[in-house]
Amino acid sequence: MKDGKIYEDLSLILRRSQIVFIFIVAIFIILVLSFWKIQVFDYQEYWRKSEANRIREVILPPQRGLIKERNGKILAKNVASFKVSLIRKNCENIDEVCQKISPLLNLDPSVLKKRINKFRNFPPFLPVVLKDNLSFKEVSILESRKIEFPELIIEAEPKRYYPHGGFSSHVLGYLQEISINEFQLKKNEEKSIGDLIGKTGIEKEYEVKLFGKHGQVLEITDSLGRHKGEMKRQNPINGQDVFLTLDFSLQKKAEELLEGKEGAIVILDPRSGEILSLASYPNFDPNKFITRFSDEEWNKLVSSSEFPLENRAIRGLYSPGSIFKLVIALAALDAGEITDRTSFFCGGTTIIYGHPFSCWFKAGHGSINLYEAIKHSCNIYFYNVGKKMGIEEISRYARKFGFGKITGIDLPGEKKGLVPDPQWKREVKNLPWYPGETISVSIGQGPILVTPLQVAAFTALVANRGKKITPHLILSKKPAISKNDFRGDFTKNIPIDIKSSFFEKVIKGMWKCVNENGTAKAAKIDGYDICGKTGSTQVISTEKAKALTAEKKIKTHSWFSGFAPMSNPKIVICVLVEYGGMGGETAAPIAKNLFALYREEYD
Repeated sequence: MKDGKIYEDLSLILRRSQIVFIFIVAIFIILVLSFWKIQVFDYQEYWRKSEANRIREVILPPQRGLIKERNGKILAKNVASFKVSLIRKNCENIDEVCQKISPLLNLDPSVLKKRINKFRNFPPFLPVVLKDNLSFKEVSILESRKIEFPELIIEAEPKRYYPHGGFSSHVLGYLQEISINEFQLKKNEEKSIGDLIGKTGIEKEYEVKLFGKHGQVLEITDSLGRHKGEMKRQNPINGQDVFLTLDFSLQKKAEELLEGKEGAIVILDPRSGEILSLASYPNFDPNKFITRFSDEEWNKLVSSSEFPLENRAIRGLYSPGSIFKLVIALAALDAGEITDRTSFFCGGTTIIYGHPFSCWFKAGHGSINLYEAIKHSCNIYFYNVGKKMGIEEISRYARKFGFGKITGIDLPGEKKGLVPDPQWKREVKNLPWYPGETISVSIGQGPILVTPLQVAAFTALVANRGKKITPHLILSKKPAISKNDFRGDFTKNIPIDIKSSFFEKVIKGMWKCVNENGTAKAAKIDGYDICGKTGSTQVISTEKAKALTAEKKIKTHSWFSGFAPMSNPKIVICVLVEYGGMGGETAAPIAKNLFALYREEYD
């Protein structure tokens, strides 16, 4: 058009501009609302995350309580040590880290990975112990390369140390790293990954008191994990010291007398139940358990043919042999089946229920009463008494005297043994009880099984003229020296309903057994009224003997159990030597040595 103005139609651009403007405004509003939400509503969560990047929680282990014998000699203590742990959260590539640190720790990468993977289901911020008991050289190398390995932390910790090696190892027990199952138990909620806890012995029985309670430090760190200061500190609470009833000299002597043998010795005070010695041999060095075992090392130890980890005093199950004749005598006296004047004739062999049964003394003892039967350990006398009693009554009295049940000692893993009867045989073997089996049980043979501790506790019952004691290892008699000492409290002696006069008759026989040329004469000490009883138990059948060495074919387990003095008993000694031969040949001389040492130190 002439002289007319031409205008471009911009309406489409304006609409699009408005849309863009609205979109930008919306984005701006969303951003503003998001920042507002982060700063107002979510600030605590992001504050915690930012703090986590600069704050590290460090667990402070407590000093484990000391273990001491009755006179204060230290049996278990702590020494300074270092350990290195890995925090998985700070580790980008575990395989690569394991390869790099393997030569520094002198451990195979596969071992490191196995230890880390063991706790793969636990939170990644929890430290996993890679190696403890570090040498100063290892600590120096790791500290010098700390920037290179921010995922590693080195901590000082008290390390358990047993200054006397294998001394009383079965009493003390040992420590090992807490397992995943133990860590998850409610009773272990105070524990941390990598903690060493008691696995056996006193270390396990009194774990809660010995362990104490962890402390905590909140450290300020930089981006490389280097320590820059502390925000908060809570000091650990150390464990309590534990005093044992053990007498160092008696325990040492008992272990020396067992050296080279397999067996157990229990020495206790019948007045209180305090155990003065509890020795089992072969033993082990608990110091070896402080470092973390590989599976191969552990399997080699537990598969040893000598079973050094087994506490024979509380877990070894043996036929009591002639020791059980004391049970038969007391039961028959109380039941009215015999008196001390009742006699039977021993001609070396006898026929009972149509089968021949022999006495150990082939020539026979002739006509013999209760006192002489105990003194000479006459089998035929007790065959006849057992026949009169019957297996149900024998079993009832045996349980009454503490057999077939645990003694209650403050050690984990005690076995209760076995007191057989017809019901047991039906339930376990689906067979009837045969009368001839009662005859075997009458002299402590057959399926009856006891522990050396049970025999010692029964001997204390006899020495106390019918008062039961609870054997224990925690000293309770003396007052605590400080608030950090732990001493237990045990039930007082409990009388059973059997006349003390019956015990006096059995004790008279035991005195004759030692002092009048009886089977326990090797335990005699002039001027010291020792009462005792020996035992020898068949340990293998003829068929099984063919597979064993000639030495073990002919040898039996050797028993002695007794007390002194006769009128005011202060000490009970029970000795068991596996494959030791006759009780009078092996166990009784060992007991004599221990009675002599006790008399020298205490009487």
